[in-house]
Amino acid sequence: MPVRAEIQHALIDLYESLFARFGPQHWWPGDSPTEIAIGAVLTQNTSWSNVEKAIANLRAQDALDFDALLKLGDGELAEIIRPAGYYNTKSRYLKHLANFVKTLPTGRLDDLKRLDLADARRRLLAVKGIGPETADSILLYACDMPTFVVDAYTRRVLSRHGLIEASASYDDIKRLVEDALPRETLLFNEFHALIVKLCKEHCRTTAQCARCPWEHHPHDASP
Repeated sequence: MPVRAEIQHALIDLYESLFARFGPQHWWPGDSPTEIAIGAVLTQNTSWSNVEKAIANLRAQDALDFDALLKLGDGELAEIIRPAGYYNTKSRYLKHLANFVKTLPTGRLDDLKRLDLADARRRLLAVKGIGPETADSILLYACDMPTFVVDAYTRRVLSRHGLIEASASYDDIKRLVEDALPRETLLFNEFHALIVKLCKEHCRTTAQCARCPWEHHPHDASP
Protein backbone atom coordinates (compact mmCIF):
# COMPACT_ATOMS: atom_id res chain seq x y z
CA MET A 1 0.00 0.00 0.00
CA PRO A 2 1.47 3.41 -0.99
CA VAL A 3 2.50 5.77 1.81
CA ARG A 4 -0.04 8.55 2.34
CA ALA A 5 1.18 11.78 0.76
CA GLU A 6 1.12 13.75 4.01
CA ILE A 7 3.26 11.14 5.78
CA GLN A 8 5.70 11.03 2.89
CA HIS A 9 5.98 14.82 2.90
CA ALA A 10 6.47 14.84 6.68
CA LEU A 11 9.29 12.27 6.52
CA ILE A 12 11.04 14.17 3.72
CA ASP A 13 10.64 17.41 5.66
CA LEU A 14 11.99 15.76 8.82
CA TYR A 15 15.08 14.55 6.99
CA GLU A 16 15.70 17.89 5.29
CA SER A 17 15.17 19.85 8.53
CA LEU A 18 17.58 17.67 10.49
CA PHE A 19 20.22 17.69 7.77
CA ALA A 20 20.00 21.47 7.46
CA ARG A 21 20.54 21.88 11.21
CA PHE A 22 23.01 19.11 12.02
CA GLY A 23 24.76 18.33 8.72
CA PRO A 24 26.45 15.01 7.86
CA GLN A 25 26.91 12.70 10.85
CA HIS A 26 29.70 10.48 9.43
CA TRP A 27 28.20 7.25 10.77
CA TRP A 28 28.91 4.46 11.64
CA PRO A 29 32.08 5.00 13.74
CA GLY A 30 34.50 2.22 12.82
CA ASP A 31 37.64 1.70 10.80
CA SER A 32 36.49 -1.35 8.85
CA PRO A 33 33.33 -3.31 7.95
CA THR A 34 34.37 -5.98 10.46
CA GLU A 35 34.74 -3.44 13.27
CA ILE A 36 31.36 -1.92 12.39
CA ALA A 37 29.67 -5.34 12.45
CA ILE A 38 31.27 -6.19 15.79
CA GLY A 39 30.13 -2.83 17.15
CA ALA A 40 26.57 -3.51 15.96
CA VAL A 41 26.47 -6.64 18.12
CA LEU A 42 28.15 -5.01 21.10
CA THR A 43 25.80 -2.00 21.13
CA GLN A 44 22.76 -4.14 21.90
CA ASN A 45 21.24 -2.91 25.19
CA THR A 46 24.09 -0.58 26.07
CA SER A 47 25.48 2.88 25.34
CA TRP A 48 28.01 3.61 22.62
CA SER A 49 30.54 4.82 25.19
CA ASN A 50 30.60 1.31 26.66
CA VAL A 51 30.98 -0.19 23.20
CA GLU A 52 33.97 2.05 22.54
CA LYS A 53 35.70 0.64 25.61
CA ALA A 54 35.05 -2.92 24.47
CA ILE A 55 36.25 -2.11 20.95
CA ALA A 56 39.42 -0.57 22.40
CA ASN A 57 40.02 -3.76 24.39
CA LEU A 58 39.58 -5.88 21.26
CA ARG A 59 41.95 -3.65 19.32
CA ALA A 60 44.56 -3.92 22.07
CA GLN A 61 44.32 -7.71 21.76
CA ASP A 62 44.48 -7.60 17.92
CA ALA A 63 41.06 -9.24 17.98
CA LEU A 64 39.05 -6.94 15.70
CA ASP A 65 38.96 -9.74 13.19
CA PHE A 66 36.59 -12.68 12.82
CA ASP A 67 39.40 -15.25 12.70
CA ALA A 68 40.91 -13.78 15.86
CA LEU A 69 37.55 -13.84 17.63
CA LEU A 70 37.14 -17.53 16.89
CA LYS A 71 40.56 -18.30 18.33
CA LEU A 72 39.69 -16.77 21.69
CA GLY A 73 38.16 -18.88 24.40
CA ASP A 74 34.59 -17.99 25.36
CA GLY A 75 35.64 -16.74 28.79
CA GLU A 76 38.58 -14.83 27.38
CA LEU A 77 36.45 -13.03 24.81
CA ALA A 78 33.75 -12.29 27.39
CA GLU A 79 36.32 -10.66 29.66
CA ILE A 80 37.69 -8.51 26.83
CA ILE A 81 34.23 -7.15 25.94
CA ARG A 82 33.06 -6.83 29.56
CA PRO A 83 32.54 -3.03 29.32
CA ALA A 84 29.74 -3.58 26.76
CA GLY A 85 27.61 -5.48 29.28
CA TYR A 86 25.90 -8.85 28.81
CA TYR A 87 29.41 -9.96 27.93
CA ASN A 88 28.87 -13.72 28.18
CA THR A 89 25.90 -13.55 25.83
CA LYS A 90 27.55 -11.10 23.44
CA SER A 91 30.71 -13.19 23.25
CA ARG A 92 28.58 -16.06 21.97
CA TYR A 93 26.76 -13.78 19.53
CA LEU A 94 30.07 -12.50 18.15
CA LYS A 95 31.25 -16.04 17.59
CA HIS A 96 27.97 -16.95 15.88
CA LEU A 97 28.47 -13.98 13.56
CA ALA A 98 32.11 -14.88 12.96
CA ASN A 99 31.20 -18.47 12.11
CA PHE A 100 28.50 -17.24 9.73
CA VAL A 101 30.94 -14.92 7.92
CA LYS A 102 33.43 -17.77 7.54
CA THR A 103 30.77 -19.77 5.66
CA LEU A 104 30.58 -17.08 2.96
CA PRO A 105 32.47 -17.71 -0.30
CA THR A 106 35.53 -15.61 0.59
CA GLY A 107 34.92 -15.50 4.34
CA ARG A 108 34.35 -11.73 4.28
CA LEU A 109 31.36 -9.48 4.91
CA ASP A 110 31.76 -8.10 1.39
CA ASP A 111 30.28 -11.37 0.14
CA LEU A 112 26.88 -10.17 1.37
CA LYS A 113 27.02 -7.34 -1.17
CA ARG A 114 26.86 -9.89 -3.97
CA LEU A 115 23.50 -11.13 -2.72
CA ASP A 116 20.05 -9.70 -3.18
CA LEU A 117 19.37 -7.43 -0.19
CA ALA A 118 16.40 -9.48 1.01
CA ASP A 119 18.48 -12.67 0.85
CA ALA A 120 21.43 -11.10 2.67
CA ARG A 121 19.09 -9.85 5.39
CA ARG A 122 17.37 -13.22 5.69
CA ARG A 123 20.73 -14.95 6.14
CA LEU A 124 21.86 -12.53 8.82
CA LEU A 125 18.58 -12.87 10.70
CA ALA A 126 19.13 -16.61 10.82
CA VAL A 127 22.30 -16.05 12.91
CA LYS A 128 21.58 -16.45 16.61
CA GLY A 129 21.82 -13.09 18.36
CA ILE A 130 21.27 -11.04 15.21
CA GLY A 131 17.90 -9.32 15.32
CA PRO A 132 16.40 -6.90 12.79
CA GLU A 133 18.12 -3.77 14.12
CA THR A 134 21.54 -5.44 14.27
CA ALA A 135 21.11 -7.05 10.85
CA ASP A 136 20.09 -3.77 9.24
CA SER A 137 22.96 -1.93 10.96
CA ILE A 138 25.44 -4.43 9.52
CA LEU A 139 23.92 -4.29 6.05
CA LEU A 140 23.66 -0.49 5.95
CA TYR A 141 26.87 0.57 7.69
CA ALA A 142 29.25 -2.33 7.08
CA CYS A 143 28.00 -3.45 3.66
CA ASP A 144 26.69 -0.17 2.19
CA MET A 145 23.35 -1.71 1.30
CA PRO A 146 20.18 0.44 1.23
CA THR A 147 18.20 -0.79 4.23
CA PHE A 148 16.80 1.50 6.93
CA VAL A 149 17.67 0.91 10.60
CA VAL A 150 14.82 1.32 13.06
CA ASP A 151 15.67 1.88 16.72
CA ALA A 152 13.95 3.19 19.85
CA TYR A 153 14.79 6.75 18.81
CA THR A 154 13.06 6.31 15.44
CA ARG A 155 9.96 4.95 17.13
CA ARG A 156 9.95 7.83 19.63
CA VAL A 157 10.17 10.59 17.01
CA LEU A 158 7.67 9.11 14.57
CA SER A 159 5.12 8.17 17.22
CA ARG A 160 5.33 11.57 18.94
CA HIS A 161 4.55 13.25 15.66
CA GLY A 162 1.70 10.92 14.80
CA LEU A 163 3.39 9.27 11.83
CA ILE A 164 3.11 5.74 13.24
CA GLU A 165 0.82 3.93 15.65
CA ALA A 166 2.25 3.06 19.05
CA SER A 167 1.75 -0.62 18.16
CA ALA A 168 3.68 -0.42 14.87
CA SER A 169 6.18 -3.26 14.43
CA TYR A 170 9.82 -2.92 13.45
CA ASP A 171 9.01 -4.00 9.91
CA ASP A 172 6.01 -1.64 9.72
CA ILE A 173 8.22 1.34 10.54
CA LYS A 174 11.02 0.19 8.26
CA ARG A 175 8.61 -0.26 5.37
CA LEU A 176 7.02 3.15 5.96
CA VAL A 177 10.36 4.98 5.78
CA GLU A 178 11.71 2.95 2.87
CA ASP A 179 8.52 3.46 0.84
CA ALA A 180 8.48 7.19 1.54
CA LEU A 181 12.08 8.00 0.65
CA PRO A 182 14.41 7.21 -2.26
CA ARG A 183 16.08 3.85 -1.63
CA GLU A 184 19.60 5.23 -1.25
CA THR A 185 22.27 3.97 1.12
CA LEU A 186 23.65 7.41 1.99
CA LEU A 187 20.21 8.84 2.66
CA PHE A 188 19.23 5.96 4.98
CA ASN A 189 22.61 6.24 6.69
CA GLU A 190 22.19 9.95 7.35
CA PHE A 191 18.52 9.78 8.31
CA HIS A 192 19.08 7.18 11.02
CA ALA A 193 22.10 9.04 12.39
CA LEU A 194 20.24 12.37 12.32
CA ILE A 195 17.32 10.91 14.26
CA VAL A 196 19.78 9.70 16.91
CA LYS A 197 21.25 13.20 17.06
CA LEU A 198 17.78 14.74 17.37
CA CYS A 199 16.87 12.45 20.27
CA LYS A 200 20.08 13.14 22.14
CA GLU A 201 19.63 16.90 21.87
CA HIS A 202 15.88 17.49 21.84
CA CYS A 203 13.53 14.52 21.55
CA ARG A 204 14.53 12.99 24.87
CA THR A 205 12.35 10.90 27.15
CA THR A 206 11.03 14.27 28.30
CA ALA A 207 10.86 16.36 25.14
CA GLN A 208 13.11 19.45 24.97
CA CYS A 209 11.31 21.25 22.17
CA ALA A 210 12.97 24.66 22.32
CA ARG A 211 14.91 25.28 19.12
CA CYS A 212 14.16 21.77 17.82
CA PRO A 213 14.78 21.67 14.06
CA TRP A 214 11.29 20.20 13.66
CA GLU A 215 9.55 22.20 16.38
CA HIS A 216 6.86 23.51 14.04
CA HIS A 217 5.33 20.02 13.82
CA PRO A 218 2.64 19.14 16.36
CA HIS A 219 3.38 16.38 18.82
CA ASP A 220 2.48 15.23 22.28
CA ALA A 221 4.83 14.67 25.21
CA SER A 222 4.65 10.91 25.35
CA PRO A 223 7.99 9.04 25.10
